[in-house]
Amino acid sequence: QVQLVESGGGSVQAGGSLRLSCVASGFTYSTWCMAWFRQAPGKEREGVAAIDVDGSTSYVDSVQGRFTISKDSSKNTLYLQMNSLKPEDTAMYYCAADPAGGAVVHGTLYSQDFGYWGQGTQVTVSS
Repeated sequence: QVQLVESGGGSVQAGGSLRLSCVASGFTYSTWCMAWFRQAPGKEREGVAAIDVDGSTSYVDSVQGRFTISKDSSKNTLYLQMNSLKPEDTAMYYCAADPAGGAVVHGTLYSQDFGYWGQGTQVTVSS
């Protein structure tokens, strides 16, 4: 059974940093595409970043240069390092996985490309 468990969320002031983690189990981690999505209150879920099996990464424009997605296959763990946080980054952040998955295309990462989701971890950035 696929399980994705996020952690690392919290409250920070603008300009601060957080590192999210997602521990995966129930599948061959190194052969699946992984990603981070987020959903702010009253808004649709949006993609943030993806990392493919070969380690290639892609980001949406709003986080490019501030966020870094990475993975440690020895620990079955996905990370999202978030720097220079802004109030508009406030959202529930979700880890997602899929054998095929997807990447950011024309600025968009599509949630329908990912079939497995964690429960989320809340990030709140105050001004």
